[in-house]
Amino acid sequence: MNKPIPFSPLLFLILSISVTSQINPTSSSCPIDLSYVHTLPWDSSLCQDPTGKHCCQTLLSLFGIGLSQQLKQTSMFQLPNSNSSSSCLSDLQSRLAALKLDPSVVPLCFENSTQFVASPASCAGIVTIQDWTERVGPMTPLDTSCKGDLESLTRCSSCVDAGMKVNSQLSSLDPNATKCFYYTVLYAAGIVNELGPAEPRTAACILGLPLSGSANKKQSTQVSRKTLLKWVFGVLGAVIVVLVGVGIIVLYRKHDKKEKQIAMHEEYVTSFRTSFLPNSGAKWYAVSELERATNGFSQKNMIGQGGYGVVYKGTLSDGSLVAVKHVLVLDSKGDEEFSNEVEIISKIRHRNLLSLRGCCVTSDDLKGKRRFLVYDLMSNGNLSDQLSGKKRLNWPQRKNIIIDVAKGLAYLHNGIKPAIYHRDIKGTNILLDSEMKAKVADFGLAKQSSDGESHLTTRVAGTHGYLAPEYALYGQLTEKSDVYSFGIVILEIMSGRKVLETSSSDSNAFVLITDWAWMALKSGNVEEIFDEAVREEGPKGVMERFVLVGILCAHVMVAFRPTISEALKMLEGDIDIPKLPDRPMPLGNESHRSSFGLSRLLASERSPKT
Repeated sequence: MNKPIPFSPLLFLILSISVTSQINPTSSSCPIDLSYVHTLPWDSSLCQDPTGKHCCQTLLSLFGIGLSQQLKQTSMFQLPNSNSSSSCLSDLQSRLAALKLDPSVVPLCFENSTQFVASPASCAGIVTIQDWTERVGPMTPLDTSCKGDLESLTRCSSCVDAGMKVNSQLSSLDPNATKCFYYTVLYAAGIVNELGPAEPRTAACILGLPLSGSANKKQSTQVSRKTLLKWVFGVLGAVIVVLVGVGIIVLYRKHDKKEKQIAMHEEYVTSFRTSFLPNSGAKWYAVSELERATNGFSQKNMIGQGGYGVVYKGTLSDGSLVAVKHVLVLDSKGDEEFSNEVEIISKIRHRNLLSLRGCCVTSDDLKGKRRFLVYDLMSNGNLSDQLSGKKRLNWPQRKNIIIDVAKGLAYLHNGIKPAIYHRDIKGTNILLDSEMKAKVADFGLAKQSSDGESHLTTRVAGTHGYLAPEYALYGQLTEKSDVYSFGIVILEIMSGRKVLETSSSDSNAFVLITDWAWMALKSGNVEEIFDEAVREEGPKGVMERFVLVGILCAHVMVAFRPTISEALKMLEGDIDIPKLPDRPMPLGNESHRSSFGLSRLLASERSPKT
């Protein structure tokens, strides 16, 4: 009966390696110094018979010393490429021949030269020491148990136990890996043990290298160590059997879970396909089509980003320029808003509303669930950017944009049944095409009205500053909630100011644009409201009319606001503007700061879109 083979972690490592990746393929010299083959007292008698498996195990352990030294010098767990691996094996042949051993044993034991080449697929993406530290941390059980002289059974056993603990940690990160335990061995011998892998006691304990009889001071110690190694080998074998069993169960469960996920995904995709009306004109895009259009969703193609998603510029195969919105909110709220936008916008067609060109829903193991909306590209961006840009909008452009937005809202409120309340009218959701025609966009928060149902809602959605007070405070939603937001937008366009700005007299106080415009109007200085860029351009009477409509639309009291259709007729001069009713004390006033703070608190508690 053959004697039991001493346990060698490195043997199992190298026999398990199957690497195809190559790094720096131009290098061909061996980066390992194999001179220790001549100086280390290893048991070369095991290789007198080149066909014996004991020789292969010994050579694998011997080569592991070089890999450990390589790790310490270069921070890489394996060799950089197949050429360097072949060169190192050739060097090993030469050194064995110098020891009067048959060099043909090397190709017999190492049939595949690529088995020593580095690859991130080996164990949890580990290639270098930096990768190791990122996975297991700067301190592990190895750092306290594998230092110094490991000749004693207690010290060696402690080191082996520490290696098993670290291996368990790595296996939890990459259950399918085959190298993690053996990377642990290389790290312990090359990095942790300060005596180095070429020190006989380190090589014997950690790498399992058999030493010659002259290298052992005490026969009893050698016998005991072999007993320990047999025990470790037996335990490891049992652990492997258990892990294989557990792995089969895990794989089965993963397969079952994946089948369920695939079924749920197919149902999810089908539900979106059926949400399109037959006459919507929207298209269902494949994700590969959108990836080609946006150059793989490259950073260079990104034209916008917000809390709801990222927008990319794209060119379809027919040459059409599009904007592709990648929806990033992946929770149930994001699903709701995505479904809502697809359902609502696929029903509407109006020159002042941004129509949906198509959408895409997909899912895979690597990137998970992904959702995309595709629109025609609006080459002049959004209104907010235009108002703050270096090239200021002229008066005709501002006038036409206000009229366009009013017409788009009038269609939502009166042109279709049931009516649609946008709930998030603001500058960034008003897009401008190549001719500076305005289109209302982003219907993720839009809500359809229902006859006979209460207009109260428990979830307030929108953006701070643009929310109508009765909606922000009490959840009372009507068509005049959009009218309030529209009034704010009118005043922003006419003045060039933002909805909230700090007070000129108190940097800790704020001024709402409606309060500022009202005070300027009451003081008889309406021209102060006009943006300096257009103050001398347009007819004063027309510009004043637009300001008055903006103030009226954004009145605190909902009863005093016009409908959007009435506001449009006032803007176009078809009906007169009624006398502006007095407003309550400005919200920026000391007596109202606490109540305004409360409204903001209530709005934030109800998760508005920002």
